[in-house]
Amino acid sequence: MNNIIDTMIKNDNDLSPHLKENRIKEIIQELTLYILSKSDFFNHAAFYGGTALRIFHKLDRFSEDLDFSLKSKNCDFDINKYIILLKNEFASFGLSLDIEIKEKNIESNIKSAFIKANTKHLILAFYNSDEKISNNAKTKIKLELDTCPPDYASFETKYLLKPLPFEVSIYDLPSLFAGKIHAILCRLWKNRTKGRDLYDYVFYLSNKVEPNLLHLKARLIDSNYLQPNDEFDKKKLSDMLIKHFSNMDLESAKKDVAPFILDDSKISIWSNDFFVSITKDYFN
Repeated sequence: MNNIIDTMIKNDNDLSPHLKENRIKEIIQELTLYILSKSDFFNHAAFYGGTALRIFHKLDRFSEDLDFSLKSKNCDFDINKYIILLKNEFASFGLSLDIEIKEKNIESNIKSAFIKANTKHLILAFYNSDEKISNNAKTKIKLELDTCPPDYASFETKYLLKPLPFEVSIYDLPSLFAGKIHAILCRLWKNRTKGRDLYDYVFYLSNKVEPNLLHLKARLIDSNYLQPNDEFDKKKLSDMLIKHFSNMDLESAKKDVAPFILDDSKISIWSNDFFVSITKDYFN
C-alpha cells in the first residue's frame, strides 16, 4: 500500500470488519477531496452534506456520499474530466477503483458517479487482513454534483492535513444546516424519514447553528414545497418542522442511522415528542 495511505491508517488498530469498511470509505473520501483540490474543481464547486459535516466539523457518525454543488448555475458543466483525473490519481495511490458515471434523466441537474470496489479486496489491501466478508460484497461511494443549485448559499475555505495539506471550498455551517432541513422536509427516501438526517439535525441544534433562511427558502421553492410569494421566517419554519416531526416513523429512522454510529444510546431518547420539543425550544 502507498506510504501516504499507510500513514492515514496507522492508528486504526483492532477495528471490526464493519469499522474497517467505514474507515476505508473515509480515506477514499479524503483522497477524492485531495485529488479534486489539485485541479480547478473547487474554483467552481463547493462541498456540502453529511460527509462535509463529518470531515470538517467532527460530526460523530460515518457518512457514505460525497455531495458537491456548483457555486454558480451551469447545467452544462462537464464532470467527465474530473472523473478521469480521479481514476488516474487513485491508481497512483495503488488503488484499483472503478468509477462509473450514472446516466440520469436529461432534465436532471444532478450529475452522479459511483466509486466502487470489492470490499474484501480493499480490506486486504489496506489492512492486510482476510476478514469474514462475502467475496461479492461491494464498497460504494456516491459522488453527486448539483449543477443548478438554489441561490444564496455561502461558502468558506477549509483545510485538511492528510493525505497532504490541501484546501477545499465548503458550504458554511448555516448553509449546510439549510440543506439538512430541506432534506428532512423534502427528501423522498423509501417513503420514510432518513435517520441520518435526524442525527445531523440534533448535531446542528447542539452546536447552536442558525440556518441560512434565504438559502433554505430557495431550496424549498425549488422543491415546490413553498411558492415564491409565501412568507417564510423562523416561526414558519418551526411550524413546518413540528408538523413533520409529529408524524415521523422513528423506529425505521433509528434502524437507518444505527450502522453509522458507535453509541446507540445517543438515539435511545428519540421520539416524536423529543423532536417536537427541541424544535420548539430552539426556534421559538
